[in-house]
Amino acid sequence: MDNQVIDPDAGLVRAIGTTSATLMVITNVIGSAIYLTPGMMAATLPSEPLLLTAWVVGGAIAICGGLTYAEMGAMYPRSGGLYVFLEEAYGSMVAFLFGWACMLVVMTGSIATVAVGFAKYFSYFVPALSTSRELVSLSMPWGAWSISAGQMVAAISILAIGAVNYVGIESGNRFQATLTVIKVAALAALPVVAIALRPAAPHFGAAVTIERPFAAFGVVMIAVMWAYEGWYYLPFCAGEITNPRKTVPKALLLGIGSLIAIYLAANVSYMLALPLEEIRGVERIAEKALSALVGPIGGQLVAATVIVSTLGCNAAAVIATSRACYAMAADGLFFNAAAAVHPRYRTPHVAIVLTCLWSALLALTGTYEQLFTWVTFASVAFGVLGGLAIFRLRRHRADLPRPYRALGYPIVPAVFVMSLAVLVVNTVVENPRESLMGVLLVVAGLPAYIMWRRRT
Repeated sequence: MDNQVIDPDAGLVRAIGTTSATLMVITNVIGSAIYLTPGMMAATLPSEPLLLTAWVVGGAIAICGGLTYAEMGAMYPRSGGLYVFLEEAYGSMVAFLFGWACMLVVMTGSIATVAVGFAKYFSYFVPALSTSRELVSLSMPWGAWSISAGQMVAAISILAIGAVNYVGIESGNRFQATLTVIKVAALAALPVVAIALRPAAPHFGAAVTIERPFAAFGVVMIAVMWAYEGWYYLPFCAGEITNPRKTVPKALLLGIGSLIAIYLAANVSYMLALPLEEIRGVERIAEKALSALVGPIGGQLVAATVIVSTLGCNAAAVIATSRACYAMAADGLFFNAAAAVHPRYRTPHVAIVLTCLWSALLALTGTYEQLFTWVTFASVAFGVLGGLAIFRLRRHRADLPRPYRALGYPIVPAVFVMSLAVLVVNTVVENPRESLMGVLLVVAGLPAYIMWRRRT
């Protein structure tokens, strides 16, 4: 009997086109960072031109990563993204440990974090559902466990997004695409309002003296790179993308290019609305800038925009994270049920349920922030391995078809890898304890890997 290649994505629906895929790249990245981090960045690097340069450099690094992942995504157009690339380049153990970290806290913890951000701004309109209002307090062996009204809102929002995705990729895709269009339109309106209503006295580009400018720029770049975090989620959904060999590379480049333009426009808006002295150290900078332009209603407009932005970000993140869970199960390295495809909705429904339930639980525990810090080192380290994978695959899988070849190879992938390597070193230097804990959490997945490997 001839050997047959089984397509693990055969039961899924390829319903995500180029436009939707591009919007998914954008909405995966834009959460709450652009509304909160610029003020804190200005406190470290008080120079408008240098701040804008940092956003451009961060986008350029993301484009290098997009070009790198695009080649591998075209080679392996199935659900799983970076998990698949690592598996093909280094074997199942490395891929499993990456998936273990993602499912344990990296991607699920990110969903929980964004959901709590959604809840905080939702309470702007419904104060009774604030994260500061405690609903339940339990005595646990490790201490008191309190659940706030805001945490409940966060958990419910995750489960609601899961329900939308459960009943079909088309509904989940339409939901995240609609929210993306709304939040991009809101961000695009910022520079228009700023130019039309900016103060009469120009203050943009004032000269300043910065002590240790290179060190300050490096610190700011860490915040910028995390603001771009999430662009690589798209290949996780390759099994549901139409013509992924062409769509994935195109959507990555269009999406990241759009992100650079959006981030620059938003930062220029803040700088036109306020002098740098009033931007430095301000956490909710978007609210302050828009309030300076249009009055008290500006705070409400920003709160509504952040609500849409965070909800859209999680709508796309749930799709990507559940597909990582599905890919692991399809390889026999996770619960078999997670590889099931719903007979009617044709979605990885069990993987969606597991992803959303665990993310909601992390939102309720309140411990996800510490866990997320622990795995920061491991997350970036796996990104370095993902970038190096293209070199390994070029050498050991030279005979495989490559519908798309990374532009600028080998320089472009090398720039991406070296940039992430700098973040790895910086994390070790600045947070050695958290880095060690991250490594231990990843290594803790080895017994689980051995168990599932023996079973298969």
